[in-house]
Amino acid sequence: MSARPLRVDAVLVQAVIAGALSFAHLHDLAAAAGQDGWKAWAYPISVDLLLVAAWRRLRTDGPSRLAWCWFVIALFASLGANVATAGFLDLADPPALLRLGVAGWPALAFLGGTLLAHTANPHTPEPAPEPDFAHSADTEPPEPAPDPEPAPVPVEGAPALPSVAAPAVPAVLVDHARKVAAEYRDRTGAPIDTDTLRTRLGVPPHLADAIAAHLT
Repeated sequence: MSARPLRVDAVLVQAVIAGALSFAHLHDLAAAAGQDGWKAWAYPISVDLLLVAAWRRLRTDGPSRLAWCWFVIALFASLGANVATAGFLDLADPPALLRLGVAGWPALAFLGGTLLAHTANPHTPEPAPEPDFAHSADTEPPEPAPDPEPAPVPVEGAPALPSVAAPAVPAVLVDHARKVAAEYRDRTGAPIDTDTLRTRLGVPPHLADAIAAHLT
């Protein structure tokens, strides 16, 4: 398997050259303003980091006044250093305003980085709370169904009505009724009665009678 040939990305080379030039201009400006030694090298790092942090906030959370404000501040500091070192200012005798701006930059950059890192985006929707579906049939029984209308009382001499067959009870409901009856027996020491079983299960009386017949 042959190795892939090394390709030079022109955009990346251009970015490296531009970054190096901007870094050098910021260093020269800080050194001219009285920040010598390692402090002069720290200034361009601080400006570039704030610029990257603001741009990352814009890319991840979308446009916001906070991110745009600090992006413009960092960009102005970078562009200002590039222009100032092009001969528009006498770096041998920099103005007092330049010295003031360079001296106050660390506190300003710290404030901007802190706000960008710890201020929530107001446009980001908060996740909706998950609904709680955990409900116990024993602790929170459903509302019982309304009782059916009473059957008509047969009149003497009238023909007898056909008997209604017992309703079919699902096996799942019978198993659940057994668990309710066992819990009631363990708690009270007595078998559960039909009325209590009907209340716990939330079923009509005729269905409670049919379920009770399966428990005996």
